Amino acid sequence: MVSFRLIPKDTRFYDLFAADGDNLLAAARELEEMILVYDRLEERVARIRELEHAGDEIDDALEARLENAFVTPFDREDIHALAARLDDVVDGIQEIAETLVIYAVEQPTEEARGLARILSAQSVELSQALRRIEGLKGLEPHLRAIHELENQVDGLSRAAIASLFSGGQDTLDVIKWRDIYHALEETIDAAEDAGEVLERMLHKGA
Repeated sequence: MVSFRLIPKDTRFYDLFAADGDNLLAAARELEEMILVYDRLEERVARIRELEHAGDEIDDALEARLENAFVTPFDREDIHALAARLDDVVDGIQEIAETLVIYAVEQPTEEARGLARILSAQSVELSQALRRIEGLKGLEPHLRAIHELENQVDGLSRAAIASLFSGGQDTLDVIKWRDIYHALEETIDAAEDAGEVLERMLHKGA
């Protein structure tokens, strides 16, 4: 009888999470470019939708592998939670991009540009961390950076909301930007949540 400890773990989980991170980073960079340059909006939204669909396919592959694997490299609940949080980030990116078009925003605000930069920077760190998930080595600087970037959001968000209610703003524009800022914050929070799942996995593997 084969010893339980000799049964190989499914290394494909690592490849799928790396692919998920790369896909998330591509979506975040596309959104950042969209908000900073603000051209070819429909084309950029279509590209983000493609990336969201690709992310769903990766998530489906992860769930199928999780269902069929006898031994997993991490706790099943953590694998499921990480996949779900990464999916939340890409879903949020799609929501932001589509909302900008649906609301017929003429030009993004400086605050929106700042939030988009933070989300993109977080995505770089997430992608790098996911590429190191196999050995759980070298994750700490990336996880720390994700948290530090999220900490920058509070001040930026306060400034953004204050500018909306500083007077002279069209009521409809206030409503539009409040929704967009909220979506950006939620997506940045989802990226931090993904980092927290990775941190939990790291502590369990220590």
